[in-house]
Amino acid sequence: MADKPEVVDVPDDDAKSKKDSATKPGIMEGGSKRSADGDGNQEIRETRKKAKVDYNEEKIMSAVKKEDSEDEIKEITKESVKDDLMGLPVEPTGLEGSAFQSRVPFDKMTQIEAACFPDLVTPIQSQKLFLNIRNRVLQMWLENPKQQLSGEDALSRLEAPWDSDKPMVKRVHAYLERHGYINFGIYKRTKPLPPKSGRVVIIGAGIAGLTAAQQLKSFGMDVVVLEARDRVGGRIATFRKGSYIADLGAMVVTGLGGNPITVLSKQVNMELSKISQKCPLYESNGTTVPKDKDEMVEREFNRLLEATSYLSHQLDFNYCNEQPVSLGEAMEWVIKLQEKNVKEKQLKYWKEIISLQDQLKTNQSRIAVVKEKLADSHKHYKDLESQTNRDTTQEFAFRTKIREVQNFTKEFDKLQEEEKDLEKKLEELEGSPPSDIYLSSRDRQVIDWHFANLEFANATPLSNLSLKHWDQDDGFAFTGSHLTVRNGYSCVPVALSEGLDIKLNTAVRQIRYSGTGCEVTTSNARNNTNPVAYKADAVLCTLPLGVLKQAIAPNQTGAPNMVSFNPPLPDWKTEAIQRLGYGNLNKVVLCFDRIFWDHTSNLFGHVGSTTASRGELFLFWNLYKAPVLLALVAGEAAAIMENVSDDVIVGRCIAVLKGIFGTTNVPTPKETVVTRWRADPWSRGSYSYVSTGSSGNDYDILATPIIPGNPGKSNDMIKNPPRIFFGGEHTIRNYPATVHGALLSGLREAGRIADQFLGCPYAPAWATQPTDTDVYSKSDAAVTQ
Repeated sequence: MADKPEVVDVPDDDAKSKKDSATKPGIMEGGSKRSADGDGNQEIRETRKKAKVDYNEEKIMSAVKKEDSEDEIKEITKESVKDDLMGLPVEPTGLEGSAFQSRVPFDKMTQIEAACFPDLVTPIQSQKLFLNIRNRVLQMWLENPKQQLSGEDALSRLEAPWDSDKPMVKRVHAYLERHGYINFGIYKRTKPLPPKSGRVVIIGAGIAGLTAAQQLKSFGMDVVVLEARDRVGGRIATFRKGSYIADLGAMVVTGLGGNPITVLSKQVNMELSKISQKCPLYESNGTTVPKDKDEMVEREFNRLLEATSYLSHQLDFNYCNEQPVSLGEAMEWVIKLQEKNVKEKQLKYWKEIISLQDQLKTNQSRIAVVKEKLADSHKHYKDLESQTNRDTTQEFAFRTKIREVQNFTKEFDKLQEEEKDLEKKLEELEGSPPSDIYLSSRDRQVIDWHFANLEFANATPLSNLSLKHWDQDDGFAFTGSHLTVRNGYSCVPVALSEGLDIKLNTAVRQIRYSGTGCEVTTSNARNNTNPVAYKADAVLCTLPLGVLKQAIAPNQTGAPNMVSFNPPLPDWKTEAIQRLGYGNLNKVVLCFDRIFWDHTSNLFGHVGSTTASRGELFLFWNLYKAPVLLALVAGEAAAIMENVSDDVIVGRCIAVLKGIFGTTNVPTPKETVVTRWRADPWSRGSYSYVSTGSSGNDYDILATPIIPGNPGKSNDMIKNPPRIFFGGEHTIRNYPATVHGALLSGLREAGRIADQFLGCPYAPAWATQPTDTDVYSKSDAAVTQ
């Protein structure tokens, strides 16, 4: 495809050979252990949201597997994917590649397509015609996403016979445009904007809100975006000072294959750089964790994950004492079971030792008895042998003694053989005793590093994650290496804000909605003055889940970020808000005047000394051109360190680095930044996770619009349409906790709002708008599958 995004291969300007790999997701992303000269045992590992059972990159399939999805994407098989010269799977190309990049199956309609084009489902020929037109229009857009692809242009470029049914081509184009498959992001328009019709207030200028605003504006709606911060981007925030750049929130593009960010990277000046997964681990004293130890512990970590998956999905051990089980609980239970198994093996071993010793003791006792009897019989034999002219009685006694001596000799020889066998078995057993512990204290420290990495990926301690559902989105990962934006991720929201009516420093205080419309009351975010009311036909709420949680919490009236809904949100919505988890992850930015770490590694890990502190500064990132390190604080430590001063945290960072690289090698940082996302009133955390008691269904519930009066499915959507819509990473089941998930939710909601208030340009001529939200309540189906 034309206009490939600029991709740089290395974290430095040196022309050394490097290895690239993949990293982990998260709306705020971010292990290793060094040797400044670049040698030493450097493990290739993946740091990612889902700690897969197999970390070997050679075994990572390029299949996009969809589990429990009614819009299942066809699995990419060996037959359908050609290999490159290195034998690694590559993405499909041509029309199949366009469908793949757009997250739709190449050769069948998705459920949402079938619902929107019921007249084309049968016969199969009409469905094939739809698929061919759809795939060709997608290909046209992806070839040049810098320019609008109009319906007329698409029709003129379609070759025969696909251009024969002009109304169908227009419908397919309108569907793809309305649902955000084409003409999204920042591109040059070839047609003027349609006349304005309908007004929408969007709350939040994060990636979801900005994406939706651009879409709705292009559809012809009047849009205003309200943002409490003094900048756009939300949890995409970039620190910039002089030559120093560091992303304080989102920072990783988790693969380009199927990712809508790929389109943005061609439209916006994103300097993408592959993240090498070489990740050496350092202990506090600066020694590298030995390669064999590192590999052994990592294998055990993966075995533990396999065991917890078996507990959940094979044994259905998801509840204990009527309470949902967490991943952390299951993990510790498996560790305890392993420790119990070690003790049982030890017990069995010592029982075998004792049994052999008892047998040996019995054997030796019998040898002593037989030896004594043999000596006695031999003496009598000799006495009788010395006699001459023995009578019959004496001869009988003599021959009897010969037999006794022979028997006792045989028995003695047999017992001696048994003694040798028993001594050999005992020697072998004593030479290979079982391990007396499952994990040594050092092993536990290294495995805790892997746990911290998993807690970073999910932005919460493992004890909060649902055992059954924590990885429910695991089958929807994109293909390709993970990348970072070396010029700062904030370039994306800044570009997306172009041409929009955005009110900064404007905090929303109340959202009123009724059957006639909505009214949003705001005030100055800094001092709660200057109240302003905005009226609209609909409101798109992209407030972070943490802010929504505070909004429905009791006794929160008067909080600076307090948002109230009038009437209050229905129970089904508030209960989902309460159930779904919202995590915390923090970063420490350290800007230096020189590089003192291994410049060929993007990551190095620091192994903590205790389980409780495992997430404290456990991973350092080296991603930018300037000498900047990003230290991560995850798990329990993320919350604890929010209450610690910057000086103490930075001092702790420097102490860790001096322990690794030597006291004289670590200079004082020139600039430092410490994030506190939980304390941030406009985010109240970092990103969502599936907590105990929750499931992927809660993402769908959070995505569902609110209709005034909260009617059932009998509601007439024309007379009483939804008024409050919801977007953001916490509303997209298949891609939560990611920038691309937030973006896709913005595309989804823009299409949903436009269909509702502007009409459905792709509906069959004989159809009317649906009377319920069934088609749209598949929260991500409209955009992602």
